[in-house]
Amino acid sequence: MRIKYPEQKLRTGSRKGIRPMLPGQCLLSCLFYLLMLSQQSALAQKDRKKVIHVSEDDTGAVVVQTAPGKVVTHRGGTIILPCRFHYDVSAHEPDEIRLKWTKMVEPMSFEDVFVAMGKERRAFGNYRGRTTLQEDGSSDASLIIRNVTLQDYGRYECEVTNELEDDAGMVKLDLEGVIFPYHPRLGRYMLNFREAQKACLEQDGILASYDQLHEAWLDGLDWCNAGWLEDGSVQYPISKARDECGRKDTPVGVRNYGYRHKDRERYDAFCFTSNLNGKVFFLKTYRKLSFPEAVLACKQNGATVAKVGQLYAAWKIQLLDKCEAGWVGDGSVRYPIVNPRSRCGGREPGVRNLGFPDKKYKLFGVYCFKEAGGEKPPKKDKDAPGRWKAFHV
Repeated sequence: MRIKYPEQKLRTGSRKGIRPMLPGQCLLSCLFYLLMLSQQSALAQKDRKKVIHVSEDDTGAVVVQTAPGKVVTHRGGTIILPCRFHYDVSAHEPDEIRLKWTKMVEPMSFEDVFVAMGKERRAFGNYRGRTTLQEDGSSDASLIIRNVTLQDYGRYECEVTNELEDDAGMVKLDLEGVIFPYHPRLGRYMLNFREAQKACLEQDGILASYDQLHEAWLDGLDWCNAGWLEDGSVQYPISKARDECGRKDTPVGVRNYGYRHKDRERYDAFCFTSNLNGKVFFLKTYRKLSFPEAVLACKQNGATVAKVGQLYAAWKIQLLDKCEAGWVGDGSVRYPIVNPRSRCGGREPGVRNLGFPDKKYKLFGVYCFKEAGGEKPPKKDKDAPGRWKAFHV
């Protein structure tokens, strides 16, 4: 969306009654003006992260090289963020070089990830115990991240510093996964930004980025309800233009409401999730279950009721295809279709949503999630009433 700025009219000509300045007065005025500009520039840069880019020809220069484009992995995987540097070995000892990795959380705002200088190493926050340097040679600053999480997605900066000079390069870490639109039981357009963040986390996801939503749109995602993204903007993807979704004559694409008030305004959410460290399965019993019974049935099989994001990941990544509705963790009833057929909800693949039925009186199957290497199902009490047999499909 283009933003039109009001045009400013240029005034020409001279005003009557104003004398021209003498040469000495002009010089003093110019010097004063330049001084004011330099002070304003210094104040504007005060809170910004300073990165000095040095050319290779300068003595003692540091030059950083990172991979172009992006590196891709999945949740639970291990990834190397590539970064190599060059400097004047005769001017500086290796122990004088500081390596620093940070993650961009907002434009011009960074959080510390990993710092190394000489033999000292330090990781920060959630990166502790998961990060180390590759150190394939003295000029290698590449960072290894193990057990990658959804929150690791984003842009990272590799900065190399000697006593006086530094240089930095950016690496984008992307994750394989799936976008899923989400709204709670209360209905559509009920979430402010913080509530949208929380809703995605509760359903095994994070708020999606614009890049992730755009990629999903390229893959055919069509959704006529606007939702929050991670940067605080509100957007929605349209693959088939129609009157009920912004008029037929409007071009298809990711439509943008812009940045909205994070506390006052309410929309749906676009969440993102990635690979599962486990398996989603449909637990078929000899009778349908209420929601409380479904929770108990999964527990008896060493599992939990699958979250919405887990069901989407199973559909997209594990190709789970089941034409039978079942409870999921937020109390909604859904089922995943990879191969569309006439009796299974339409011609397009996707996760079908039957809404939020009454948890106590409506009866369905259930989708369970079991972590890899999870606990074995507990032994059943033979004397306990109301038990039922269950098996996986």
